[in-house]
Amino acid sequence: MSKNILPGPVEAAEIEKYLPHRYPFLLIDRVLSMEIDPEKKLTAIKSVTRNEQFFEGHFPGNPVMPGVLIIESLAQAAAMLANLDAEIQGKTGELYYLVKIDNARFSKTVVPGDQLVLEAVQKRIIRRMGFYTCQALVDGQRVASCELLCAGR
Repeated sequence: MSKNILPGPVEAAEIEKYLPHRYPFLLIDRVLSMEIDPEKKLTAIKSVTRNEQFFEGHFPGNPVMPGVLIIESLAQAAAMLANLDAEIQGKTGELYYLVKIDNARFSKTVVPGDQLVLEAVQKRIIRRMGFYTCQALVDGQRVASCELLCAGR
C-alpha cells in the first residue's frame, strides 16, 4: 500500500525553492502527493488557462498546448520528485537537466480549461542520472506519456 509522505500540497511559491524555472516557464502549479513505497512517485498539477502566452501563436482560433510543453511539465515533475527525495534523505537537491526523451506519445489535445495531472515515477538513479516514466492526464484520461533521463549537476 502506498502512502503520501507530504504533509500537504506543495504550492507554487514553495515549488520555486526547488526549481529554477519562473513564469512563464514554471509549468507546475501544485504538487499533490509524493509516495516512496512501493515506488517513488510524484503527482502534480498544471492548470491550463486561456491567458497562457503560448496560446497566442499555437494556434490562433484553435488554442492547443504544445506537446513539448507537456513534456517539459513532466520533466519538471520528475525534477521535483528528485529534489523532494533528496531533501527527505537529508541531502541537497541539484539542478536537473533533461538529457533524453524516449517513447513520447500524445493521445489527446490539451486546451484551455484543462487541468493536467502530471505523474512521474522514478525507475532508477545511476551516477546522478535519473530514469523516469511519466504520464499526463486530463479528467483521468492519458493525454501524453514518455520516458525521461535527467542529469543532476
